[in-house]
Amino acid sequence: MHTTLMEALQMRVKEKSQQLVKMEMPITGNVKQPMGFLHGGATVALAETAASIGGMEHVNPDSQAIVGIEINCNHIKAKKDGTIIAMATPIHIGKTTMVWNIQIEDEREQLIATSRCTLGVINR
Repeated sequence: MHTTLMEALQMRVKEKSQQLVKMEMPITGNVKQPMGFLHGGATVALAETAASIGGMEHVNPDSQAIVGIEINCNHIKAKKDGTIIAMATPIHIGKTTMVWNIQIEDEREQLIATSRCTLGVINR
């Protein structure tokens, strides 16, 4: 049984710092829509996860947490197999909010989607 969405969708963190989070997710049956293409919601889930992991690099995890406030995503290219890679970089790091840009590419470095995510910083 999976305990997080990351586990259920097989998301993996490949690189993590305050300036870049790089994650990948395989395109399996778990992330496809009924016609066999990568589901846009799975792409958005990867984007928000990458931004949130980046956000946690900027706060004290003992007393603060990151929550999603808003996310948008433009889906550029359809995909049926392979892997997608999210690269999240900060645009704004504030005391109570953050804005992250997320580019999602495939294993051939083709742009699949582009996203922007606003995060909230809350006290635990």
